[in-house]
Amino acid sequence: MIEALGQQLLKGAVTAGSSDLYILPRGNAYVVYEHGIEGLILIQSLPQETGVQLIAHFKYRADMAITENRRPQLGAMTVQIDGTDINLRLSSVGNFLQQESLVVRLLFPLGQQQTHFLVPGQWETLQEWCGLRGLILFAGPTGSGKTTTIFQLARSLSEKQSVLTIEDPVEITEASFLQLQVNNEADMSYDALIKVALRHRPDVLVIGEIRDRQTAQAAVDAALSGHLVFSTVHALNVYGIITRLRQLGIPEAAIHQAVTGVAYQRLLPAVDAGSTALLDLKRGPVSPEWELKTGMTPEWRQHLDDCERAGQITATTVDRFKEG
Repeated sequence: MIEALGQQLLKGAVTAGSSDLYILPRGNAYVVYEHGIEGLILIQSLPQETGVQLIAHFKYRADMAITENRRPQLGAMTVQIDGTDINLRLSSVGNFLQQESLVVRLLFPLGQQQTHFLVPGQWETLQEWCGLRGLILFAGPTGSGKTTTIFQLARSLSEKQSVLTIEDPVEITEASFLQLQVNNEADMSYDALIKVALRHRPDVLVIGEIRDRQTAQAAVDAALSGHLVFSTVHALNVYGIITRLRQLGIPEAAIHQAVTGVAYQRLLPAVDAGSTALLDLKRGPVSPEWELKTGMTPEWRQHLDDCERAGQITATTVDRFKEG
C-alpha cells in the first residue's frame, strides 16, 4: 500500500512537471504538496501514521537512516516512471515536536527539460555570448531553470567542443559531458576539481555553483585563460551577481576582463504554453557604474509589458514578477 502510494505521488508529480514533492506534518496529520510554476499545490492529506510510513519508505529506498527522525539527512535514488529514469534528491528533518518532514526534488533527464523562452531572442543572445568565451553567470531562485538553461547551452556546443562539469551533486546526467562530483571528504572540492578539470583542457567548463572565494577565483582564472565557463551564484538580480563576486574578493580588473555576461532567470506561467523562461540580461564588460545599480533592468519590465499586450502572460503575472 505505502509503496503504491509513493509511486502514485511520484508519477503525479512527474506528469505535472513539478520540481518538488513535499510531505509535511500538519497537526496530527500529514499533507502532500507539489511545487509547480504557481507555487505549492495541495495534493493529498494523510493520516499521521500513513505520513510517517511514507517518509520511512522513501528514506529506506534512498539509503537514509530510518530511525533518525530529528537530524537533517540527505539521500538520493532513481525511479522509473513510464519507462523514464528520474533522479531524486531527498532532504529530511524533524521539527521541535520530532515530527519529520521530507522534500523530494525531481530531476528530469535533460532531453525532457527543453526550456521555452518568453522572449525568443534571448536564447540567441546567450548563444552569441558562448562564442565570446569568458565567464557567463546565472542567478535566480531554486527551481527557476538556471541549470537546465546552462546544460542546454553546453549540449548545443558539445558536438564540436569538449564539455566538463563540476557539480555538488550531479543532478542532470548527460552522456556527452564529462561530469565530476564534489566530495569534500575525499579532498575533491570545487577548487580542487577545477584545477584537475583544466588539465583535461575542456573547451567548456560548467561549475554548478560559486559559493566561496576559492571557487570564484578559480572560475575567473579559467575564464581568463580562454575557456568558456558557466556557473550560478546567489543573487536577487543581474547587478547582484557582480556584487556577489566583489563580496567574494575578486578584483575589479579581473571581473571586468573575465565576465562576458550575466543573466537572472525566472520561470513564468504562460497563458497557453505552461512554464516559460524570462531572463534579465547584461552583457559585459562590467563597468564601475554597475555597483550603483540595484533591482531589475528597464528591459525586464518592458519584456513583461510587451508579453502582456501580446496575450502571452496575464496582468497578475506581470505584477507578481515585476521585481524579479
